[in-house]
Amino acid sequence: MKEKKIQIDIKQINDPNIVKSIPYKQLGNFSDEIRRYIIQSVSKNGGHLASNLGTVDATISLCRCFDFSKDKILFDVGHQSYTYKILTGRSLDNLRQKNGISGFQKIKESTYDVFEAGHSSTSISAANGMAIARDLKDEDYNIIAFIGDASIVSGLAFEGLNNVSQGNHKIIIILNDNNMSISRPIGGMGRFLKRISHSAVYTSAKEKYKRILLKTRIGNKIYNASFRFKNRIKHFLVPVTIFDNMGFKYIGPVFGHDFKAMDKAFLKAKKQKNSVVVHLRTIKGKGYKYSENDKIGDWHGVKPFDIKTGLSIEQDKTASWSKIYADIVHDAMSKNQNLVVINPAMVNGSSLQNIFKDFKKRCFDVGISEEHAFTMASGVSLNGLHPIISIYSTFLQRGYDEMLHDVIRMNLNCTVLIDRSGLCGNDGDTHLGIFDESLIYNLPGNVITMASNPKQAKTLFIESISSNHGLFAIRYPKENIFIDDNDKIANFAEWNKILDYTGAKKCVVGVGPNTIRLCKLISDSNKNVDVYEAVYQKPYNFVYINELKKYSEIIVYQSYATKHGFVDDLTIKLYQSNYKGKLVLKYVPDQFINEASIQEQLKDLKLLPEDIFELL
Repeated sequence: MKEKKIQIDIKQINDPNIVKSIPYKQLGNFSDEIRRYIIQSVSKNGGHLASNLGTVDATISLCRCFDFSKDKILFDVGHQSYTYKILTGRSLDNLRQKNGISGFQKIKESTYDVFEAGHSSTSISAANGMAIARDLKDEDYNIIAFIGDASIVSGLAFEGLNNVSQGNHKIIIILNDNNMSISRPIGGMGRFLKRISHSAVYTSAKEKYKRILLKTRIGNKIYNASFRFKNRIKHFLVPVTIFDNMGFKYIGPVFGHDFKAMDKAFLKAKKQKNSVVVHLRTIKGKGYKYSENDKIGDWHGVKPFDIKTGLSIEQDKTASWSKIYADIVHDAMSKNQNLVVINPAMVNGSSLQNIFKDFKKRCFDVGISEEHAFTMASGVSLNGLHPIISIYSTFLQRGYDEMLHDVIRMNLNCTVLIDRSGLCGNDGDTHLGIFDESLIYNLPGNVITMASNPKQAKTLFIESISSNHGLFAIRYPKENIFIDDNDKIANFAEWNKILDYTGAKKCVVGVGPNTIRLCKLISDSNKNVDVYEAVYQKPYNFVYINELKKYSEIIVYQSYATKHGFVDDLTIKLYQSNYKGKLVLKYVPDQFINEASIQEQLKDLKLLPEDIFELL
């Protein structure tokens, strides 16, 4: 009898259990349709592409084997949850846009989302906490932590594994091993996962052998005897996994694009009484030739692109601040043999590929290990070389303790390039870079700066590696800069007085590129307003405070951070020096800001240069 074809409109799905009705022969077409929709949506809106394409089949299989109206799934980072969003009734048409769907799991979006993350390695610890609460309340449902091969090597993930293995609160850990993470995996765990994957043949043969022998009484005796013998020589035939040694039931490796194999593994995990690890082997970027062939991570997170060519849709004559600083560092590395670059898993994101290629011996990708990065840098500095830590603003938070205790406390020289400082746009509240200034500001013995153009950027970097400053932080935003801006503001000081009008009664003290945009509005209008650009937010000469006291009104403009740093410090210094004029403070408020473009976020916060201009 011919199998009836099931028609499902993926944009009309509102119950993930619907996939349980799809026959195996039709699942391939269904997953291909989801992949096409993901590619179409990400090409328009940007987002995480390769990670989502690689987990389509696994997500479908999980929804076949579990009931997520009661079972709970936590996607580590959350950047591979697009298929799950589709299957739980959410459209990707407005993915990562203002008032749209987040690129990560969000509790406010759906009852199917039970946890939120935008950074890695939190899923196991959170799942452990949920399992404890479930068992104390005598409830019955499954809790699944879906974690990648890069995230599981982080210290937090290992802390979670260790704690789960000690208790009797069951969780199911799905290890998504694509031999990529963002780019190629770093360190011993990557080699370990590759090694145990080679035991798949052994695992398959063992299951067939068991199935045949257990059919007869004599076969049972033979199997039991051989099982005892096998355990004695197992260590010589196949590596015992770290999960076995920690007390987990280990299932795998399982090919993460074989629905029957995954269904069998997940149902087996479901029946276990104790915590279990299911090891999936998946193909990152599966189903789109450019992302599937990517070996360096270009297709992990992408901007809008043309599907046919794979080329980014981007303005001409622009460059990212990441690329500008990477070029500066590359030039310095070629001239100075004492420079060492350290990066926690964001080599591609921070445009460091050429640096890592040309200076291999002095470049270290430490993986998702921000704490290790800072303490490692302290060792480099203590032994006479100069460490350069390139790190995203939001990932800096996870290295805060080591930055304080192991670098700043010992007054060690270290350049910290803080990428994506300020508003982050479409990545949403988990990636906000507005808090790093306040995190560092109140710690003693450090320098905090932000350039508004490439020439300033180069001057700041050279200064950071040339003198004994202790920790020298250089913040820069996610936004691109027009290459024509290279020729602007050649002069340099702690603070630049960019506009200087005779007899001006008002002034603006601003930070970063938006200050330059404000200057253009003022100069084009011939308003009698002076403008200072605070290149150094800490420290700065007290002479500037005395100079500001002559103005009847001062506007402090910081669109890249909250007030708990430079803005507060300048306010206190002005009032301590008996400033009597009007003080207007414009800064990013203390709040988590949802997905939108950076310009939309600035507009909503009334922090565009045009908004400040209206106050003059």
